[in-house]
Amino acid sequence: MNLNLGIEFNETIQALVLEELRKVSPSDMTLSDEALIRKSSKARILGAVGKASGLAAFPHVKELVDSELVSYCDPAALSRGLFVPLRRSAEQILLAVANPWDYRADDYCSVRFPDEEILKVVTLPAEISSVIEGSSSSAGPSRADLEALEVDEFSLDVPDFDVTRQYDEPIAQLVASMVSDAIKQHASDIHIKTEKTSIAYSFRVDGDIGPKIDMPVKLKDRIDAFLLNLMRLPPEDRSKRPGISGRFTASYYGRSVGVRYERHRTYRGYHVTMRLLDKTHLEARLGMGTLAFDEGTLFELEKAMAVPSGIIVMSGPTGSGKSTTLNAMLRELNRPEDNILTLENPVEDEIPGVTHCDLRDSSEFKPMITSFMRSDPDIILMGEVRDRESAELAIEAAITGHKVLTTIHTPRASQIIERFEQLGMERWKIAQTLKAACAQRLVKLLCPSCRIKMDGVPEKDRRLFHMEDFWATQPVFEHSKEGCQECKGRGYSGRTAILEILPISPKVGDKLAKGEITPYELEHEIRREYGLPSLRDNGFKLLQAGRTDLAALRKVLDLTYDC
Repeated sequence: MNLNLGIEFNETIQALVLEELRKVSPSDMTLSDEALIRKSSKARILGAVGKASGLAAFPHVKELVDSELVSYCDPAALSRGLFVPLRRSAEQILLAVANPWDYRADDYCSVRFPDEEILKVVTLPAEISSVIEGSSSSAGPSRADLEALEVDEFSLDVPDFDVTRQYDEPIAQLVASMVSDAIKQHASDIHIKTEKTSIAYSFRVDGDIGPKIDMPVKLKDRIDAFLLNLMRLPPEDRSKRPGISGRFTASYYGRSVGVRYERHRTYRGYHVTMRLLDKTHLEARLGMGTLAFDEGTLFELEKAMAVPSGIIVMSGPTGSGKSTTLNAMLRELNRPEDNILTLENPVEDEIPGVTHCDLRDSSEFKPMITSFMRSDPDIILMGEVRDRESAELAIEAAITGHKVLTTIHTPRASQIIERFEQLGMERWKIAQTLKAACAQRLVKLLCPSCRIKMDGVPEKDRRLFHMEDFWATQPVFEHSKEGCQECKGRGYSGRTAILEILPISPKVGDKLAKGEITPYELEHEIRREYGLPSLRDNGFKLLQAGRTDLAALRKVLDLTYDC
């Protein structure tokens, strides 16, 4: 058991922290340790750590940091000990620590700052990592170094890929800097594309691909070979296979970041996409952070999760956060008395107590799910329903009494039913097993430092997007095209998930099974009965609250129809 802070404490310290957590609310006294941790936010747990250690707790310390002071310290030592100096006076130095009982901070500072008294506050590990990131720089090789590189000197031996160390080999340093910068910018993907006379890489941040960074075209084969070697794949595979999938781990200031690698052949060379599976800056918990859904939506989702068997399906395009939401649901469902199995390609987020299995190729799906059904599961997560076979197995698992979570690609929640029918599933089976049909999108959030206020929505946009008349005078905001230092010139800062849910009650399921109602009519009937917001409704709530703009909404939602 851990306290969900990204740091391990021993049993004695855990007991102290749990005791402090229970003091906050008398109603929590009867909860089990696991249930109490699941219920508590990170800020609340941090406060309990502070109480147990006798230190003040500060969830946010970045505004207190003297960057110049941090730059004097070894970032590797700070990362290993999970501490960072904040301020320094003539007689004292203020430290932020993640583990008050770890004396590496004291040992380091007694040598580095021998004449100062050490004062401490406790903060989140992710906050310390963020401070270290912001005060460090990854200097890649210069263009001149790359142009002068003799490709024959390249070495394929990369035993341990630490993206924050300095490499003598320019190719290694180039790739390390590329990955390090992407992690620092909270990019979701790195793209490497080859053209006739160039090779360039770019980052996808907050859903948008940024500017290209060019590299000498003569390096394209060596960069390709280097990345393949990171996954211990022979370079000769690149000419034999149209697509290559792999995975490696980047070490970034002491923490591990998974990198999912996908390469395919192109007319001029190759295109590589590297998905960064870095969860440290995300709050993947239902009702919190990026998953702070509408109250009614969250209630219906939790109600569907409470049903002992059936299917909960999450739909949406690639990159809409479906897997993150499903993993947050698994964390809520994770109980010692339940056997939870997942079948994913690849495994993106490991949850203690959950058995994760990865698919190496599509041929493994049927034997793996057959093996699953013989492994006494209570809850099964199937990464995606993509064909008749996977749809049949999901339905069969639900009919035989299992709880199944999965994803599918449809634009609207109601179209999940139609998609299962297209895959050959009988309507009565869908109606009997489907407990909740959900659709999700990720919407970019405006940078609060540079967003631009508008007195209302222009008439053309109101007509185009079927917006009501009150929007003519409703104050809204839009992003700054120039951006600012805080958002690194993007005008946006982060994303949040919006979700629509269609709960399938026995009454609605009966109508659906008898053919008395179409999926489209079912959607409107549920909206009237439950008053649940659609994706469009949730998007306009963000717009009205000044958290996003029409440009961001129209990129992920079809707003041209109001139904």
